[in-house]
Amino acid sequence: MFSARETRPPISHRLADHLRSTVAVERSAIGDLRLAEVLCFIAGATNAGGFLAVGQYTSHMSGIVSSIADNVVLGSFALVGVALLALTAFLAGAGVSAILINWGRRNYKSARFAYPLFVEAILLLCFGLSGHFFNGTAVFITVAIPLLCFIMGLQNAMVTKISNARMRTTHVTGMVTDLGIELGKLVYVNVAPGRRLKVVASRKKLRMLTTLIGLFLLGGIAGAVGFKQIGYITTVPLAIALVLLAGFPLILTHPRPPLGKG
Repeated sequence: MFSARETRPPISHRLADHLRSTVAVERSAIGDLRLAEVLCFIAGATNAGGFLAVGQYTSHMSGIVSSIADNVVLGSFALVGVALLALTAFLAGAGVSAILINWGRRNYKSARFAYPLFVEAILLLCFGLSGHFFNGTAVFITVAIPLLCFIMGLQNAMVTKISNARMRTTHVTGMVTDLGIELGKLVYVNVAPGRRLKVVASRKKLRMLTTLIGLFLLGGIAGAVGFKQIGYITTVPLAIALVLLAGFPLILTHPRPPLGKG
């Protein structure tokens, strides 16, 4: 009879199963949370680091739309154009994410959610390389802002679809709002609960939201420190994390040709 130690799968197999389940088609609450945790950290790092690089947060569409209104009134139409470009890029990123996922679904690709992650990794590397060679130039700023907005839109739409709109990773406003709602339930005093439904906070949701917001903050700190200390090479580990997250499922679920043919 084998012991638990002898029958336990190798660590490489467990890692592969972990990565594959994170972007699997058959979703679970654990898989959604794993993915959201990683992407919240990466989004925070990209957003904060990107601010040091281009002087603008690129996941905050509320602020960008508000800046359009302000600059229209102030007559700063060049800034209106920049904001419109950023908004269009975010929309395009979300649209491309939907196209990739729906293409995978229509073609029965079991790793369909890995495709937006892989595209995001490539674009992060493109941002890092272009920043390394063209940092400070007007051309770089013009390209970098919409590129980062595209990446944020791509990621946010992917997580929205993968979790059936239960989670966001770049939209911290929504997460803070949900956290506030649960905190309100937590401190609510139920008077005569037997007569009506009792108001009860979800401890599970409180932990999840606190974790995701905390990881976005930690990612922002890591990204800001990284861009300040070592520059655009900070994007490399972020891109590697995305490749690992997307690459294993793509490799492991790629159909193999039948033996004895060809």
